[in-house]
Amino acid sequence: MPFKLGTRTIQLDTPFTHNEIQYPNNWIRLATEEDKAAIGMTWEVDAVRYDDRFYWDGNISNPKALNDREESDQNGNPMYVQVLDKTDPQNPVMVDSTERLITKGLKSNFISQIKYTAGTILAQTDWMVIRKAERNVDIPSAVATYRASVVTKATELETAISAVTTVEQLIAIDLSFPIL
Repeated sequence: MPFKLGTRTIQLDTPFTHNEIQYPNNWIRLATEEDKAAIGMTWEVDAVRYDDRFYWDGNISNPKALNDREESDQNGNPMYVQVLDKTDPQNPVMVDSTERLITKGLKSNFISQIKYTAGTILAQTDWMVIRKAERNVDIPSAVATYRASVVTKATELETAISAVTTVEQLIAIDLSFPIL
């Protein structure tokens, strides 16, 4: 939250010059409100910054895209993923592949995060599932119930994320998982 002096922004603990008078770096801290007002210094409240996960530059009027987008160049031609062509080892070059260039939207990114989180949680007890498959040793019922609740929650979250049509609806989803 900076101070303004005319059109200039003055940060705390920064010396500044105004009307040919030099002010030391601690002047703003030591000056009274009347002293600041006398030279025309005002306090500017920082603009509200919204969650950067959902908005570009924290600007609520600039939400990120919900859905994936196939990219096109300025002429509307489809863009493709670039790969390194080493046909001529002395002069390798980047060339287009056959795979379309896709920018992932919020839905895809959040669903990927849900899958990663669920996989990380389940990985802690995967050895019990392998033990069951390889040696027929029972999985403790509490573990089986917990694993099922993680899978159920992940499925519910993926379904909820897929159904949203606005960034606000996505923000409203509780993304928490059951904890042991």
